[in-house]
Amino acid sequence: MKLDAIDIKLLKLLQEDATLNNKQLSLELHLSIAAVHERVKKLRANEYIKKTVVLLDRHKLRLSLISFSQVFLKAHTFEVLQEFEKEVVKLPEVMECYQIAGSYDFLLRIVTEDMDAYNLFLRHKLSLLPHVNTVHSYFALSEVKSVTAFPLE
Repeated sequence: MKLDAIDIKLLKLLQEDATLNNKQLSLELHLSIAAVHERVKKLRANEYIKKTVVLLDRHKLRLSLISFSQVFLKAHTFEVLQEFEKEVVKLPEVMECYQIAGSYDFLLRIVTEDMDAYNLFLRHKLSLLPHVNTVHSYFALSEVKSVTAFPLE
């Protein structure tokens, strides 16, 4: 599926506010409600729209500490990497996990209430994952930019 200008505008609108209904979108796009419905359906079917979510305010949920943790594994075989990945995705504190090329193996973005909660998470969960050798963590002092919308041209 190749995106046209209307598809891109539709995706931009939905990234800004996924609660917009087809009637509201049709007014913005100058299309019929049925045409908007079909476009959204097609974008979902082709997995341009993976899912619709609600973004919560982490501060109101008392999740004030963001850490970025570099994880070094003991080995780098396919099985070791696969086993670590299988287990790390189960940890609710881990918001993002990336395998990284460079001096460490994985970079995790972790959210916890505070430093005490992070310490418990590190001691009782992260460091106990299979094949973890070392974890280096860095803590965010402030959040300068945090977006979920992809830049669309």
